[in-house]
Amino acid sequence: MATEIYESDYINLIDGTQIYITPLKIKYLRQFMKQFENVGKAKGDDQAIGELAKCALITMQQYYPSIKTIEELEDSIDLSTIYKILDIAAGIKIDKDSKEKVKDQAVDSGSPWEKLDLVKLESEVFLLGIWKDYEELETSMSMPELTATLNIKRELDYSDKKFYAAIQGVDLDKNTNKSNAWEDMKARVFSRGKATDSNDIISLQGINAQKAGFGIGMGLDYEEIND
Repeated sequence: MATEIYESDYINLIDGTQIYITPLKIKYLRQFMKQFENVGKAKGDDQAIGELAKCALITMQQYYPSIKTIEELEDSIDLSTIYKILDIAAGIKIDKDSKEKVKDQAVDSGSPWEKLDLVKLESEVFLLGIWKDYEELETSMSMPELTATLNIKRELDYSDKKFYAAIQGVDLDKNTNKSNAWEDMKARVFSRGKATDSNDIISLQGINAQKAGFGIGMGLDYEEIND
């Protein structure tokens, strides 16, 4: 059983300062992904690493605001730690020991969030009435928190509809031939378009894997066979 909504960890700066890192709040993730576009445009790994460092600098606005420049970042954090930050902050996975180019690893891992209709998702969760404006929402929630909140909200909304339908003698599941479009959409996102629906084994990655308690990268692997 999954017990965490997202991955988090501690990192140590070169001077020994310990920092707790979690996925970026949406406010900073927007800036991060805009900067990340430059990684794909980089000419060679040296330039790509420089652009990734700029992405890591954006994360410092959330994790450690006193680091404000690339020079301060490079004086405080080594490259391995930068890669760890990128992974937890936005799901950009880079193996420093891999023979694959850093640029290719970064671009291939990309981010599933950019494929979601963020405006629509934020508008739906905003209706909960917890935040005074969207700025407050984006400052307080990360994408894993947003999707987890939406997931349970939609489940509760459907449960209410199902209950009232049952009072009237209607089996909502049977009469609507209900399929969970939200779960199917997430499956396509987390498998980068490879999964057809939420029952496809390759959808068990990232948050879906954590929720299920197992999945790709958590003791489960799969082989992709090309015709």
